[in-house]
Amino acid sequence: MVETNYSSGDDYVVEFLGYRFGFNQADFEQRVTAAAVKLGFLEGNELDGDETADLVELAADGRIDEPRSPLGRYVVRHWERLSLIGNESLVYWLRKLVFRGAWLDHRVKEGLLEVAWDEQAADFAYSDPHGGRALLELAPVPSWSELQFRR
Repeated sequence: MVETNYSSGDDYVVEFLGYRFGFNQADFEQRVTAAAVKLGFLEGNELDGDETADLVELAADGRIDEPRSPLGRYVVRHWERLSLIGNESLVYWLRKLVFRGAWLDHRVKEGLLEVAWDEQAADFAYSDPHGGRALLELAPVPSWSELQFRR
């Protein structure tokens, strides 16, 4: 069994690229919503409970069986166009960004990375806490902004 590398709870336990992550419900919901915003699929992170449930189901299960909200119905109705953008999978990227954030948070907690706000990039930057060069630059993500869900 793979050792848990990040854990905020056990409502959602998922393995990805050899890592095992455990999330409480609120943590997972926030991370999935933030990932959808980062991908341009959502304009902002203000979702109601049904929209959040549909988005979480999409990220966790790879599909939405019974949409509860306009967001869920939009995903189901336009799935052929939404599922892949330039050979990039929406579900894969939602999961990847959730896991990337958890991996980074775990490394910060363990003292292996330092985090700072980069004003110019308007994003977080990560560096070696011992003064070495930056350990990583986050790879760019594909954009779903042309197919963004709008109320």
